[in-house]
Amino acid sequence: MRSLSIWTAALSLAWAPLAASAGEAPLTSFTVQPAATQLSSSVDAQVEAVRDATVAAQVPGAIVRLAVRAGEQVTAGQELVRIDARAAQLNAAASTAQVDAARATLRVAAQEYERQKQLFQKQYISQSALDRAEAQWRASQAQVQALQAQAGAASTQSDFYALKAPFTGVVGTVPATVGDMALPGKPLLTVYDPSAMRVTAAVGQQQAAALRNASGPVQIEIPGLTPERVAVPAGKVQVLPTVDSLSHTVQVRVDLPPGTAGAAPGMFARLWLPTAPPQSAAAGAAQAGPLLVPASAVVRRAEMTGLYVLDAQDRPLLRQVRLGRAVGDQVEVLSGIRAGERVALQPQAAAKVR
Repeated sequence: MRSLSIWTAALSLAWAPLAASAGEAPLTSFTVQPAATQLSSSVDAQVEAVRDATVAAQVPGAIVRLAVRAGEQVTAGQELVRIDARAAQLNAAASTAQVDAARATLRVAAQEYERQKQLFQKQYISQSALDRAEAQWRASQAQVQALQAQAGAASTQSDFYALKAPFTGVVGTVPATVGDMALPGKPLLTVYDPSAMRVTAAVGQQQAAALRNASGPVQIEIPGLTPERVAVPAGKVQVLPTVDSLSHTVQVRVDLPPGTAGAAPGMFARLWLPTAPPQSAAAGAAQAGPLLVPASAVVRRAEMTGLYVLDAQDRPLLRQVRLGRAVGDQVEVLSGIRAGERVALQPQAAAKVR
């Protein structure tokens, strides 16, 4: 009898938590319904200059002067870099001297030809002697023209040793220093025009098609620069006609408004794209608003993301879901739940009930 009473007391203690939990208040739930409007999709983008030039050398040589630094304002035609041009200057001087020598030879040949013509008129020389004098005079003329062309090329090449700004703008980067060896095609500095900036992004093919057909504005957000989204009219949006063969994306260019101060190439930006209108009733049903749930109801355990969904008997069942973007204190659910289902708002309390 004593053992029976002990077993009865232990059984009553084991059932005590269940009885207490059964008396607790029911779980607070949230009924999932589609949002009233579509969410505007966003893509990562970057700021770039419409006019951006990389200044490189056309001839080899050592850099002897850097006239600018990064961030400085420059004007069109201003000298930026000078390369050692002593060898080129000597070549130009030698070409000029050769032209002078050829001109002296041409003067002698011209005088000799005139004398030979006078002697031929008096029949003191033969026709062949006159022809030789004329040939020598014409050869001297051709020699002068050839040396003049070489001297012009040497003089033009001397100008390559002074690199000048292609347009008025700002110096971006200066990777070269005085004493570096400049080689043809090697970048020495970059110049961009801050008065014309744009935002570029790579979007999917469907988003690109929606942009081509959209008539509304596109919004640009530059964190740290624009306190809120900036609307850009559709006329300032350019969708390139080509598609990248590897990523299957299309490049989109959106001009920044002229009043956007402080934008620099390489800045991170975000492009908010409008949603394409439905083409039919079926498409409209397919493009219904997204399913949003409170972010506090989401359960994250290791690599699993889920929600406690209540069944018909109000029992919470943990279900794995795939989440999308965050919208304020809510988050979009892409898959794993349907409209009309109820979600427990207190995941910890739902876990205890389970």
